[in-house]
Amino acid sequence: MSFLFGGRPQLSSAEKIAAAETEIEMVSDMFNRLTQSCAKKCIPPDYREGDLNKGESVCLDRCVSKFFEVNMKVSEKMQNEAAGKQGISGGIGYGI
Repeated sequence: MSFLFGGRPQLSSAEKIAAAETEIEMVSDMFNRLTQSCAKKCIPPDYREGDLNKGESVCLDRCVSKFFEVNMKVSEKMQNEAAGKQGISGGIGYGI
């Protein structure tokens, strides 16, 4: 009943595990996309050294920073849109 008064309903342990597994999958997917995108952009396929040179290192730093910045902006926008839709659908039938 707590969900009627603004609280979140309690999740069962199976639901908690499923939510944790989903979160791990999402983080793994994001990491893989980040790694592939930035490596493709910053590290040439014909590298000759075992270590990154300064240019590659700077490129990777900037790429990762931009990736997270864009990811945060997209997440915020999606959350705001979801909250707006919930606000609209919550007012249906109440003259709002």
